[in-house]
Amino acid sequence: QVQLVESGGGLVQAGGSLRLSCAASGRTFSGYLLGWFRQAPGKEREFVAAISRSGLSTYYAASVKGRFTISRDNAKDTVSLQMNSLKPEDTAVYYCAAQSGTRYNTAERYDYWGQGTQVTVSS
Repeated sequence: QVQLVESGGGLVQAGGSLRLSCAASGRTFSGYLLGWFRQAPGKEREFVAAISRSGLSTYYAASVKGRFTISRDNAKDTVSLQMNSLKPEDTAVYYCAAQSGTRYNTAERYDYWGQGTQVTVSS
């Protein structure tokens, strides 16, 4: 089992920045591909970003590429999402997730999920 706990959400004005963090406990953290997803009210959960086990490969949704940066620290069992140039359409509950596979943009492939943290971007 892997337990994931997100933090860092909040309210920010458009154009601002937030940094989300996700702390993991349980099984070997470095053995999992990690991802961030988000879900806005009335919408399906969507892929945001993912990072490989080593941290050398990163993947982004087109809507956030160039604005968001995912990173991980396997020594501290944490994964972060730096979000810059935030837009009102980024408003959602953000979830971190871990999987033992490679389908980084497919929510159903993730084995473990955090409880989510709310990000609200005002215009």
